[in-house]
Amino acid sequence: MTPAAKPLGLYLHYPWCVRRCGYCDFNAHVAATPPQEEYFAALRAELRSWRQRLGPRRLATVFIGGGTPSLAPPHLVAELLAEAAGLFSLAADAEITLEANPDSFSESQAAGFAAAGVNRVSVGVQSFDDGLLQTLGRAHDGATARAALERALRLFDRANADLMYALPGQDAALALTDVAQAEACGLRHLSCYHLMLEPGTPFAKAPPANLPDPDAAADVEDAVHAQLAARGWERYEVSAWGRGGDRCRHNLGYWEFGDYLGVGAGAHGKITEADGTAWRWSNPRTPRGYLAACRRGAPGRGRRVPAADLAFEFMLNALRLARGFSAAQFEQATGQGIEAVAPQLAAAAARGWLRPEADGWRPTRRGFDLLQDLCALFVPEPPRRRIALQAA
Repeated sequence: MTPAAKPLGLYLHYPWCVRRCGYCDFNAHVAATPPQEEYFAALRAELRSWRQRLGPRRLATVFIGGGTPSLAPPHLVAELLAEAAGLFSLAADAEITLEANPDSFSESQAAGFAAAGVNRVSVGVQSFDDGLLQTLGRAHDGATARAALERALRLFDRANADLMYALPGQDAALALTDVAQAEACGLRHLSCYHLMLEPGTPFAKAPPANLPDPDAAADVEDAVHAQLAARGWERYEVSAWGRGGDRCRHNLGYWEFGDYLGVGAGAHGKITEADGTAWRWSNPRTPRGYLAACRRGAPGRGRRVPAADLAFEFMLNALRLARGFSAAQFEQATGQGIEAVAPQLAAAAARGWLRPEADGWRPTRRGFDLLQDLCALFVPEPPRRRIALQAA
């Protein structure tokens, strides 16, 4: 398939939040009066620059992430999406997702985003328990979260809720109550994350009290997964669950090693050329740095992915999927025969982390639990290094 014929994902980053949560290591910034008009003008200009570089491409998915994109003026989101559709060919069934926090997802905001063309919303609930939300530093309570999900399901085609578990003072019963409340709203997609104390975050510097020990956290995780599976949810990705075949198509594009543009402050992208050469691009992280680079006319910096790294980069993504990957998918994505990673596949299978099947290899439950170690088997030598995994 030529690059022009390959579906393309588009990630648009909105960098501002009302406050910074204690666990957050995303590219999020607090500003009383962010320069919204200038920033969205820069996003549109960067899109025009990409159109000049790439020529015509078909956009299969758009994801507006952050930060807190539900803080953005809906008319600016509408102008941005119209610009993207005018520059690129937007698929008739394109999935267009916007991340929202319950406290900034009012009826008028939500209706404005729906009118702008957003058809999927991902709501950052984390928990419905008011005490846990206060500990996490969230700006909403459980009632506001439930109202936001009801609004999302009424105004948009599809919706997701983010939930966290292994929270300070949370036992299995509390975690299962959160799952039950999300399910009762009528959702068909959930993202479930283990609380992590990421370096540089407030929680890493001053951990909250009553964090569960590793065994207790594992018990909570097992209980959450068991309840979801028993009620007909499918864990199709290490942190994502769907019912009735619901999937986040944008994120699947990452895990299937597809091409995507990253536009905005701190955004990353991956583009594959006709000869199979893969390039990764990244923008300055801060809004100020990004806007300054845009004024100079060149916000992003690219690097060619070395051929020796392609197998690892493919595995870092594909091994997040419950269905795993096939030899043909590996060879198409990397230009290498599957024998290039035969020793690593054998080692993973011997440890019970991968299961060979007729159509390829799939992570086992233990492989999912030890995903960081599984991916590390494929790091080019030297040196072997531990990799921090992040969902997109």
